Amino acid sequence: MSILILEDDIALCKGIELTLNAPGREFTSCHTIAAANEALQKGTPELFLLDINLPDGSGLDFCEALRSAGYVAPVLMLTANDTELDTVIGLTNGADDYMTKPFSLAVLRARVDALLRRGTYDKIATADGFVFDFGALRFEKNGQPLELSKTEARLLQLLFTNRGQTLTREQLSEQIWPDGTEYVDENALSVAIRRLRAKVEDEPSNPRFIKTVHGIGYKWTQAHPVQESL
Repeated sequence: MSILILEDDIALCKGIELTLNAPGREFTSCHTIAAANEALQKGTPELFLLDINLPDGSGLDFCEALRSAGYVAPVLMLTANDTELDTVIGLTNGADDYMTKPFSLAVLRARVDALLRRGTYDKIATADGFVFDFGALRFEKNGQPLELSKTEARLLQLLFTNRGQTLTREQLSEQIWPDGTEYVDENALSVAIRRLRAKVEDEPSNPRFIKTVHGIGYKWTQAHPVQESL
């Protein structure tokens, strides 16, 4: 999961990276449009965070150029311009969301997580006999539908989209029950894992996909390459 940050405030860049850090995420921080264009030659980000007022131009123009060039990843604009017109211009130029400085880093993380989930929902993943359509909440195994609860679907999404990465029990619990894990039974995650394994694994007691990383958490181990389509 690659995130490009275009922001000329170096300290703010570092704060954003620390706030958004999570397993499987990689950050490219650029302080000029020229540097951002150079970074695009090395890979396609899955999310853009763009400041508006930059030393060599406008983040609004850069956003418009991204859309014109065919980049479809979500764009979140960051700006000190607190006017309705600036917001309208940003959204018209192709931005998906808009935050005015100063902003809460906790709110920023929530907005980014929502944008990344939206991007994940746009794709249907197939591999090893599975079809996962997180947008429509449609899941299949070997051509047969999988009936998952909302908790199981969210758990599957977290594990699958971060496949190969170990997610701690704390990370999973905080994402599945964002309103507060202090109100959730400490065995709830173990129960959810057991129920999900019973539905996706051929041998739940000897799981092939949902692996336990003892003392840490869980990860999804993919046997074959994943194909994604819109």
